[in-house]
Amino acid sequence: MAKKAKTGTIVILILLILGALGGFWVYQNFFKSKVKLNKDHEFIYIQSAFDLNDIVYELKDKNILKEPDKFEWLAKQMDLEKNIHPGKYRVTNGMTTRQIINLIKYNKQEKIKLSFNSQIHDMEEFIDYVNDKLEINEDELEAYFEDEKKLNSDFGLTPESAFGCIFPETYEVSWAIPLPELISLLKRKYDSYWTEEKIKKARKNTGLSVNEVVTLASIVQNESHIPEEQQKIAGVYLNRLKKDMPLQADPTLVFANKIWGTQRVYDKDKDIDSPYITYRFKGLPPGPIILTVTHSLNSVIDHAKHKYLFFCAKPELNGYSNFSETYEQHEKYARIYQQTMNKKGVK
Repeated sequence: MAKKAKTGTIVILILLILGALGGFWVYQNFFKSKVKLNKDHEFIYIQSAFDLNDIVYELKDKNILKEPDKFEWLAKQMDLEKNIHPGKYRVTNGMTTRQIINLIKYNKQEKIKLSFNSQIHDMEEFIDYVNDKLEINEDELEAYFEDEKKLNSDFGLTPESAFGCIFPETYEVSWAIPLPELISLLKRKYDSYWTEEKIKKARKNTGLSVNEVVTLASIVQNESHIPEEQQKIAGVYLNRLKKDMPLQADPTLVFANKIWGTQRVYDKDKDIDSPYITYRFKGLPPGPIILTVTHSLNSVIDHAKHKYLFFCAKPELNGYSNFSETYEQHEKYARIYQQTMNKKGVK
């Protein structure tokens, strides 16, 4: 009996040793195995429809995985298949297989910074920017912003005026944020400004709809960055609208011709066939010509009341203008401005 017991003990010890060696091998090959990159880090993009096979392919495509079978085995043991979170992930040099799996399993993704600012001039540029930054593709975005029913339901806007639903803002979002969630972010910002009280005030003070206020404010914002000056300029444009005069707003020529950053416009810039040519068409253009900040909106709603019908930027280009009630006076200011620009060589 003692001999059998001794034999049994030896067998158990051998099994324990083999188990320990096997566990050590698994630990070294599956848990301790480290990524060797040729740089500090590599980004991987886990799409919304990805399964485990897609993740393995993405890691192989970025030259992160050398032994995909080992990664797949461990991922299954760690239940990754049921915990795939789409997004952008940073894999750093020296990271273990287990750490990579945990990145995705516990949703430790990199956030994408979306900066909507005045460098985005129209809906086409907005769609291109978002398409470049996020998983959302341009077809999805175009379909939404061309859907009159959805735009009207969400913002009370039309496809022509949809650009007005976007406020200058910076958001940190998942690379894989769904389109409805992105629209929800835009809507929360839009609704936080355009309260029922603000809409009523805008209508009472200007006689304009929300889209018309945004459109006018976008023009005013292009004329000056100074709130007090914006209020006077808004007053000029509103006086022109009341008298059924064309706005003759130079920023709309810049927009229609896509000559961003120019300091001067010329008669030839009026020749393009566009509803944004406010020298040819009376009233406001179809929609805003730039992403409009809140103080520009406020400048229109709380515009200065006066009798001016004309204004001309001062030749110092400091954001201020000379205002006139008559065209004769305006011509004098305009002549001085043109002569100064010519002397400075501004084209």
